[in-house]
Amino acid sequence: MENKDLHKRSSFSDFLKPSQIVFDLKTKDKVDAIEKLLDILVRQKLVANKKLTLTRIIDRENLETTAIGEGVALPHARVDTGGEIAIAVGRSEKGISFDAVDSKKVHLIILVVWNPTLPGLFNHLFAGLARFLIKPEFRQRLFQANDKSDLYKVLSEIELLLPPHEDKIISRASLLKKLQDLEVKKRRAAKEQQKEIHKHAGLIREELDESLLTRFDRLMERYGFAVAEVVDGVCQGCNINISTQMFSAIEGSNDIYVCENCGKYLVYGKKKKK
Repeated sequence: MENKDLHKRSSFSDFLKPSQIVFDLKTKDKVDAIEKLLDILVRQKLVANKKLTLTRIIDRENLETTAIGEGVALPHARVDTGGEIAIAVGRSEKGISFDAVDSKKVHLIILVVWNPTLPGLFNHLFAGLARFLIKPEFRQRLFQANDKSDLYKVLSEIELLLPPHEDKIISRASLLKKLQDLEVKKRRAAKEQQKEIHKHAGLIREELDESLLTRFDRLMERYGFAVAEVVDGVCQGCNINISTQMFSAIEGSNDIYVCENCGKYLVYGKKKKK
């Protein structure tokens, strides 16, 4: 597969050919849908080990659904693709049950498999996809495409850029919080349970940038926790009010922010009932 420099502006079509699209997925089962898309990548020799890759993808789904809502799912796995990234897209007119966060059926599946030597690649790809998929009019055009050619044309409008370095890190906040919970649980777990916990933690770590994990591990070692919830505008890590602007951004968001006072990663937390 031709090498692409993701540090430059590129199009989603740089990683997707019309032959990697299934315009009308004939299944109601998400595992079957994922396998059908994976078969395309195997036939085109973009993925070598189907069994291993499928296992990784399903393990990731069992950890937390990759259906991001509004009829879209982004199943993925980090395995050796022989290149940088392999993508297949499937569209379902009737929809597929994917345990989505909004309970809606999924009509568009974007399957991503990327190289283990590029730990932050999916986050950058996700950032590019999110900028387009968040727009209702763009999703509507994808769902209402008349044929494969039309669908490919719309997908080709997606531009990919590396996000700038800033405190707001494009990543799943819930995954980082879950990683913290697993690390805490691992300390108290019996020896026979630690292997399974380590496996789940590894799946999460594969999706996070090295710089993010380095900071996370340093905070965990120093304080025993790295992620703090924000409740009613107050960081639960230091009990200091954060800015109104930051709290408004965090509320309802799944991005990760950093407390300006204690340096912990911040996630939105609901007020606990007394």
